[in-house]
Amino acid sequence: MGIQDISQSGDQNGQHPLRMRHLLADLRALQTMLEEGLFETGVRRIGVEQELVLVDRCWQPAPVADDVLALADDDHLTNELARFNLEFNGDPYLFTGSCLGDVERQMRGLLEVVDRSAARLGVTPLLAGICPTVSLAHLSLDNMAPRPRYYELNDAITRLRGGHYELDARGVDELRLRHDNIMLEAVNTSFQIHWQVDPDRFAHEYNIAQAIAGPVLAACVNSPILVGKRLWQETRIAIFEQTVDTRSGTRPADRDLLARVRFGERWLERSVLEIFKEDTARFRLLFGPAQAEQPIETLARGDIPRLYALQTHNSTVYRWNRPCYGITGGKPHLRIECRILPSGPTIIDELAGAALWYGLMNRLPGAIADLTARMDFDDAKSNFAGCARHGLSAQVTWLDGRTLPVAELLTAELIPAARAGLRAAGIDQPDIDRLLGVMDARVASGQTGARWLLGSIQQMRHRGTRSERLTCLAAATSARQRTGEPVHTWEPARLGECGNWRDHYARVGQYMTTDIFTVQADELIDLAASIMDWEKVRHVPVEDAEHRLVGIVSYRDMLRLLADPTRDDAKPISVGEIMRTEPVTVAPGTPTLEAIELMRAHGVSCLPVVDDGRLVGIVSEHDYMRIAGRLLEEQLGKPGGVVDGADG
Repeated sequence: MGIQDISQSGDQNGQHPLRMRHLLADLRALQTMLEEGLFETGVRRIGVEQELVLVDRCWQPAPVADDVLALADDDHLTNELARFNLEFNGDPYLFTGSCLGDVERQMRGLLEVVDRSAARLGVTPLLAGICPTVSLAHLSLDNMAPRPRYYELNDAITRLRGGHYELDARGVDELRLRHDNIMLEAVNTSFQIHWQVDPDRFAHEYNIAQAIAGPVLAACVNSPILVGKRLWQETRIAIFEQTVDTRSGTRPADRDLLARVRFGERWLERSVLEIFKEDTARFRLLFGPAQAEQPIETLARGDIPRLYALQTHNSTVYRWNRPCYGITGGKPHLRIECRILPSGPTIIDELAGAALWYGLMNRLPGAIADLTARMDFDDAKSNFAGCARHGLSAQVTWLDGRTLPVAELLTAELIPAARAGLRAAGIDQPDIDRLLGVMDARVASGQTGARWLLGSIQQMRHRGTRSERLTCLAAATSARQRTGEPVHTWEPARLGECGNWRDHYARVGQYMTTDIFTVQADELIDLAASIMDWEKVRHVPVEDAEHRLVGIVSYRDMLRLLADPTRDDAKPISVGEIMRTEPVTVAPGTPTLEAIELMRAHGVSCLPVVDDGRLVGIVSEHDYMRIAGRLLEEQLGKPGGVVDGADG
């Protein structure tokens, strides 16, 4: 969670120079504290932050977070960017003994608090890196959490980007979309873990965190699907890096401008100050803190400054391993916040990933004296990107230039090293065995959360509608989470798990055909006729180069053309000459019964589906015949309640 108490954007009201002065003063104060040894040392604490999504009885994101917070009345809970997301923050624990079990018990208790409060509103908390049912329709500013920070963040980043937010991600499928606000980032939910570090060891331990980021992520991927498209094994990485990129699309091609969300560019050499100074130099202030202080004067009085300006700016620069400053018991401390892990699939799965990371962070700094001499930074960065894309199928380059499958590296080296690191910290042996046992079994089986989701969608492929399949993923995820069993033991989701099928045909966008064959107005009518013949369709939409619908050509139009006695067979005829302009259309959110009535009233057998003037789908009489057939099968008691071919 970022700093919530802020002032207006740093570019408004001439406040930017003053806020920059506060930030520079905080950096000087931080340097003084480091030089004078004022930081807490010799203490290792851990902590976690859990993000989740709230879904309604139809498994759609439910924008009721503030109502859940009011009912729960627990200071550990807070809002996130979207009204359908929540976060709870665990207490810090000393890294020894029962700490991992304590974290797990608190997480389960807080999830139960959310669950009880949500149930009173008819909603359910879901642990998912990306909720399977989230769509662009959920990502309007109406669903943004009503907090000044988020509105300021949206305004500032939109202004710096120069307009729209674009996402381009490719896996098995390809997704290219444009959105008009920062809510695109709200599809992500994560599980963040913290690690307290002595200042003189920060650089080395931070480098270790960078080195293990790829392999740890590969074992924990859980976000492969967005709006029905199968993308990266951990698509959260691509979404966040592209959504919160404040570089203008008109940036000079030869400039090495850095993204605000990034892995990093080099190994850290000496101090945490290197990161804070670089981020101050490279990234403009988005807004300032609501509270101001004079940190040098605070130090002179013998007190510890809060460094509000530094913490506010740091909360808007999104390194995957982020340095954090805090105060506990009157003593300042430094932490590494690991932001790479997705939410879910279960608490036990999340704690297994945390145990792997914590164990490696405790073991490898002592086992690898000079990481920078044994591993090139670009290899660590490439590993991270490859593991986000491919999960346990990735190849990585490890110490001394060795290239090997990441699953082999985890099994042979990293999980055993993590086990040794946890033992060295005095972590209770049953917790070590239980949590790393889950990790061992997950890697051995190959079934991460991402693999389970993709395998489930593959088994349901060509059955039901896309909406139905995605809803079943959400419903099955919730049902299996409640068992508490780790994801490597889960059976694939089944189409019948999503409840009442009628909920999936309520709106046009849930079952429309999105794989559409189109033509443009200046093309030959012969092409439209050929498409009808080849693809067995009776309607071909006509669109322009920007995918705006300009007309439609039907099988009947073709028959009328052929029957026209004045037609000159030798003269080429363009689509634009016979197409019907201004066809009757619907939006994705149009209720099904309203769409059927439109077809009856206008005597048409298909309806193009448009969103903001652009063609996004089509529905036809054939779709409604399919739905009617399914209803008849169910009502007449015939077997085979699943109808094939409704592939949205």
